[in-house]
Amino acid sequence: MVKSGSRKKSPASYRQRTYRALAASEGLISSQVKFKETDLHVLAVCDVTREAGDLATGYRLQVERYIEKYPVFATSLVPLDDDHLAPPIVADMLRASRHAGVGPMAAVAGSIAQYVGRGLVDAGHREIIVENGGDIFLQRSMALTVSVYAGQSPLSHKLGLQLKPAPEGLGICTSSGTVGHSLSFGLADSVTVVADCAAIADAAATRLGNEVGREGGAEEGIARALKVAKTLQLIRGVLVVCGETLGAAGDIELVPLD
Repeated sequence: MVKSGSRKKSPASYRQRTYRALAASEGLISSQVKFKETDLHVLAVCDVTREAGDLATGYRLQVERYIEKYPVFATSLVPLDDDHLAPPIVADMLRASRHAGVGPMAAVAGSIAQYVGRGLVDAGHREIIVENGGDIFLQRSMALTVSVYAGQSPLSHKLGLQLKPAPEGLGICTSSGTVGHSLSFGLADSVTVVADCAAIADAAATRLGNEVGREGGAEEGIARALKVAKTLQLIRGVLVVCGETLGAAGDIELVPLD
């Protein structure tokens, strides 16, 4: 669902996850995990399919059971009050949504990626990348480059985010008004946010994506998103792509890709 008058999304290409074929494993082994709408691509030193699957299933069920008790958690487009009795993953979604000013489900994909990633790290896997529909948690001891997928934009896969080693973990999450099935009220081809926490990055990407396309052209929308980004103290940086126009703010290092 997108705001009336926005460009049509391309859910078919998104569901096929063709961008995953472009990922360089850097010596890591690829694992695929699917459970309902959750669709994870995990890179680790060894095959972690079973472990990642158990983690993803468990955390998703925690969210689903919480929604059964509190249906508004699934539908609210604004932040909800804290719940000190909520499971940690739900509590993190509530905090992330409040920081970004969006509904808690805006942080669900990043949260599941982070909790699965952290669970694998706690089990002894030190080199981990978990991607959940474009939302990434990673813990790497080496620098790496993340390609920016921006749908039909001519800049798609032409730019990369250069990331320093992240031994403590990092979240890189993307929202789009033209790609995928997630709710967005904007027209950005991609809004990519880098933060220490993937839940925060996911919620912030949704909020900033909503700012692009409300009124005016791409440049005005991008400028508005970057202005809001400066008020989100828990994010490191953001990259916004809308057609042939881009803008960035914060600790973002862009590199050209072949």
